[in-house]
Amino acid sequence: MTGQLRFADAREAADLAAFLGRLLHYDRAAAVRLQAGGGALAVFGRPPSFEVLAIRTARLAEPAELDLTVSAGQLLESLDETTGTAAVPAAVTGPPWAGVLPPRGGWEEVPGLPPADAIRAAVAAAVAEFRARDEALPADRRTRAERDRIGREIWSRTLAGTELPLRAVHASQALGFLPPDRAARPGASEPVALFTAGSWLRLRTPYGSIATRRPGGGLGALQVRPL
Repeated sequence: MTGQLRFADAREAADLAAFLGRLLHYDRAAAVRLQAGGGALAVFGRPPSFEVLAIRTARLAEPAELDLTVSAGQLLESLDETTGTAAVPAAVTGPPWAGVLPPRGGWEEVPGLPPADAIRAAVAAAVAEFRARDEALPADRRTRAERDRIGREIWSRTLAGTELPLRAVHASQALGFLPPDRAARPGASEPVALFTAGSWLRLRTPYGSIATRRPGGGLGALQVRPL
């Protein structure tokens, strides 16, 4: 262990634990990049099914300076929701994505994002379409490759009026970031919004953010940071 984090309250620890649990659902060997500065912690993860970066922040009770990649499972095990603390696991060799993160600044809001209920409806419609097309496949074509092809076609579509791929919205819902209704968690006032910086797009909600690069965006504003 490399130190301890003390969260602003037990809820911050519980919310982070829920996020880590969802990441581990998609990848039992998941790693996360931790960056702490002052009174905030940012946790970056990459659920393999969605090809996006998920970002969860937590308020800290005590200032901390931290930048390393750790096992998501070990971090989850170290979280104590009762005391609102976590022991920071030893660093691990990070996956390639952990060295290439979205920029910290320079984000500009993009107009035209539908309201949260319309976003949820778009995800539900896409899921229903995938299931219907999957069930309609003849037995000789019901293969992983064919299902992947259908998924890529559906989830590469963009959300109405934006450049944001549906897979980013799907990831936001699957990871618990997309609000289930119009009410955000207590203390969270930021609405769902879309931002851009260089070749990156970021869907921000009161619960976390999903970042993805535009197709063919090149390096743009990528920031390669030492692990």
